[in-house]
Amino acid sequence: METVALVSSYDKEDMASTKVLHSCTILTHRIITNRLHILFHFTVTLLLLYYRISHFFNGNSLPALSWALITISEIIFTFIWCLTQAFRWRPLSRTVSIDEIPANMNLEGLDVFVCTADPQKEPTMEVMNTIISALALDYPPEKLAVYLSDDGGSYITLYALKEAFAFSKRWLPFCMKYRIKTRCPEAFFSLAKYEELSITDEFSAKKDELEMKYNLFKRNVEKIYEDASNYVVFDRPAHAEIIHGDTYMDDNENDEESTKMPLLVYVSRERRPSNPHRFKAGALNTLLRVSEKFSNGPYLLVLDCDKYCNDPTSARQAMCFHLDPQMSPSLAFVQFPQMFYNISKNDIYDNQARSAYRIKWQGMDGIRGPSLSGTSFYLKRKALYGSPNCEDKHSSEAQRTSDELMKFSSEEEIAILKEAKHLASCNYERNTKWGEEARFSYESLLESTFTGYLLHCRGWTSVYLCPTRPCFLGCTTIDMKDALVQLVKWSSGLLQIGLSRFSPLSYGVSRMSILQSMCYGYFIYQPLYAIAFLIYGIIPQLCFLYGIPLYPKVLSPWFVVFSTVYLSAIGQQLHEVLSDGGTTLTWWNEQRIWVIKSVSGSCFGCLDLFMKWSGIKKTTFRLTNKAVDKDKLEKYEKGEFDFQGATMFMIPLSALAILNMACFIGGLGGIILRRNYEEMFGQIFLSLFIMAVSYPMIQGLLKRSKKEK
Repeated sequence: METVALVSSYDKEDMASTKVLHSCTILTHRIITNRLHILFHFTVTLLLLYYRISHFFNGNSLPALSWALITISEIIFTFIWCLTQAFRWRPLSRTVSIDEIPANMNLEGLDVFVCTADPQKEPTMEVMNTIISALALDYPPEKLAVYLSDDGGSYITLYALKEAFAFSKRWLPFCMKYRIKTRCPEAFFSLAKYEELSITDEFSAKKDELEMKYNLFKRNVEKIYEDASNYVVFDRPAHAEIIHGDTYMDDNENDEESTKMPLLVYVSRERRPSNPHRFKAGALNTLLRVSEKFSNGPYLLVLDCDKYCNDPTSARQAMCFHLDPQMSPSLAFVQFPQMFYNISKNDIYDNQARSAYRIKWQGMDGIRGPSLSGTSFYLKRKALYGSPNCEDKHSSEAQRTSDELMKFSSEEEIAILKEAKHLASCNYERNTKWGEEARFSYESLLESTFTGYLLHCRGWTSVYLCPTRPCFLGCTTIDMKDALVQLVKWSSGLLQIGLSRFSPLSYGVSRMSILQSMCYGYFIYQPLYAIAFLIYGIIPQLCFLYGIPLYPKVLSPWFVVFSTVYLSAIGQQLHEVLSDGGTTLTWWNEQRIWVIKSVSGSCFGCLDLFMKWSGIKKTTFRLTNKAVDKDKLEKYEKGEFDFQGATMFMIPLSALAILNMACFIGGLGGIILRRNYEEMFGQIFLSLFIMAVSYPMIQGLLKRSKKEK
């Protein structure tokens, strides 16, 4: 491994002081191993394709259609595999030294954007914990502003936000006094051990007092929720409000420290059934405009509503890159990994996305940086307005500290809120460039991924930082339905980009490096796995039933080629899992859910895109359900698949499982009679593999049939 220290310098009182803020480690051993494997695997894959194509034209007795289809599926697998290798070309890891940031340095403003849409699917207390943890970031409070976009226009959310701000007036001084790292109240009060804190009577008393106030806060919000008759308002005017927190927790205590709070602003943009909604991208663009009139921080932190700040130093960690004068001019954002607090031991749905955040993002970091991941990134505001060399258009608006905004007179506050409502209205964006190639893009439902892609096309770079302590933690899906609903949205949105003029293999390759285009190509074209898996799940089985071989004989040299390609692929993945601290069970769970999701979620994603293109269906946004069901959680922790509500998604996989079993049983008799085991071994192995993959689904169907009886 080769470690490179990156140095940043600052001028202070005419004296230059040099500080090492961050360093990167080039993973040399992994690079050598990866490149050798790429050469080996690519060579063997070419031999496999040569066998397929040459036998197609020379083999007169071959079933032409079946052979052609199976060749197409293997070409798709090869195409996506080739794109994947860009991630393995130059991986690196980064570390930061936040202690090297001068204590008296004048940090620039930071605006935090949090978006929520429905208190039924996104529990209000989860949202409030995210807000409180953002307010408690280790950053000068006068330079920190938090904006909540409520696309549901719910009075429950607004009420809870005021309560959250009031609680924060007590919570923040407590965190700072005792140097609390876990500043999400729900997570802190659930800890078995309170980090490395010195537990004193004073600490215990204060903690108990705050826990009592927090529980009262929760009960009040839950009561409002239970008494509510309407959770989401679909036809409403714009609303904006600076939260002052004048509620029950503002007692007569005179604590000056507790009153020094970051700015907190509630925004609910106008929503009319006759106007385009633009979903999360529209909400982020609204916050972008509104925040310019309030704090106008040069840096933005974007968080999902359930993604709380688990390390208060994350802002300073990101600033170690943004403050580097050598890196900063072209640096658009610092991306942190998405990590979750409710991952089970077995992780049967691969929610930790190990391959993405431990392999692919490190690989992209070595070639101008990772893509935006939708949440947990520190973005330079200027990057949303043009290329690195363009004029900083947003700087025309003055930056304001929270202290200045809190001192506004009633007339000044009314005026700025009126302007904010105008900026959040439906008509504001009409006949403007908002949502096109600048700002958060409206071209795809995956607004962050596509926006990150456009930023890289315009010459911006990014970095990936994966510290030992997760900086952000969220709540992941714990059943198959929610996981597949999410995947359908991703697959449809990604493939839509790939089939548009923005394809990374045409638009991207002319604006960024080939390797970076390949990385984006992998993300965008991976839904095509659905086609390859469907062919592989149908054609070999039907041929097996009729005794038609599609693979070489076991003793043929060509069989060595096929088995080598298979063993090379799974061997590489197994090596990556084990070297990252995983187990063979981790590897198997990743393999199994990859096949299941490709056949179900990616398949419906492709179908969804086709229906949109043909005009059968309009573009809709499916909000992932983040409310935790106790029964589902119990199943998930036991490692049992939960297919409840996912019946439609399981139709392709169910059909393939039934077809595979029927063809296997029917074809086995013919093999015994013909004794052509050598010819049919490849198809026997494939059928057994499909049975192993589909076992959880078959088990679920059998359990359901028993319950019905």
